[in-house]
Amino acid sequence: MDFINNLDTDTSLAILSCLDDPSDLVRASAVSRSWRGFVIKQSLSKSLCLKLFHQLARVDRTLETSNEESSGSISSVYALEREHRVYALLAKGCTSSPIKSCVDDAITASSTDRLPEESILNTLDERERIGGTPSYWSSSGHHKTSVPETLLYKLKGDLCVITELSIQPFQDFFDPGRPIYSSHNVRFRFGHLDNKSHDKNSYVWTYTSQQFPMAQENRLQNFKLPEPVICIGGFVLIEFLGRVQRCDIDDLYYICVTHVKAMGRSLAKSFRVVDPDESGKFGLKVLSYSDPQEMNEKEEEEAGPSVFRPMRNRNLEQLVNFLHSHSTDVQYVWPESDEDDESDEEEV
Repeated sequence: MDFINNLDTDTSLAILSCLDDPSDLVRASAVSRSWRGFVIKQSLSKSLCLKLFHQLARVDRTLETSNEESSGSISSVYALEREHRVYALLAKGCTSSPIKSCVDDAITASSTDRLPEESILNTLDERERIGGTPSYWSSSGHHKTSVPETLLYKLKGDLCVITELSIQPFQDFFDPGRPIYSSHNVRFRFGHLDNKSHDKNSYVWTYTSQQFPMAQENRLQNFKLPEPVICIGGFVLIEFLGRVQRCDIDDLYYICVTHVKAMGRSLAKSFRVVDPDESGKFGLKVLSYSDPQEMNEKEEEEAGPSVFRPMRNRNLEQLVNFLHSHSTDVQYVWPESDEDDESDEEEV
């Protein structure tokens, strides 16, 4: 029996609303013209997206072409059809794309003890040691354990579904006791640049996680979010709360990290976030209707196997590129004391 044509609207809606797999909803819309019309008219693709990811309630418009941004009006039928296409693709991308590392770039750290040796850029490399030299980021030292630190990263696309973040604290094997410079807790924020602010380093955080306890152990520690979260805008801020380890050399507390990962699904090939505002509202523009999973697989085939270059050989290159590509008001103070020490040794 074709219940769409024989049952009342509320009953049919209740039945199809039970579908929680985007593929099933697409199949339902392909049964017949009446089924497709019902799915589109009742905005079932959008409802499914909002049920899976409540952050998508912030989408205030959907776009397919550049001229639509300034278009005056479109027919209601076309608007519903477009909405169906956009949210059907979005639901599929958010649930079926492969889960992999989403971190694209390291932006800045709240403090750094020594640049470039202990730069945030080191946390992008999975290796603990490069050519016998430890690879890690280190904060500046403080007497108070309550002073927090933050690391800011850009993700692979301004729309990513993040499921888990991982952090490996740094262990100093050269100091007595082999101390591990972790923090008591860690917290994550997702968001976007504040387009209305004159400060280029101003961000709007649309999601803030709970605090996760961090173990003082030299291993990659996984912090799974209670549910997958859509990062709107493509920036993730990691907050380290509470210092644990004191350095015996200067009696100051530090936080040091070897590696950072953010696992999830990037939708960079399919969507772009348009004009996010302070309230979290934003436009969603479709870049391609190709299958997100197929595009990811093709990209991996074209890229080939990843090859690490020695981090020590590229530290200076990374730092120069970092400063050129990121406009920032942060002042980097080079440790003149180290240079003085070296010159004193040469004189001796």
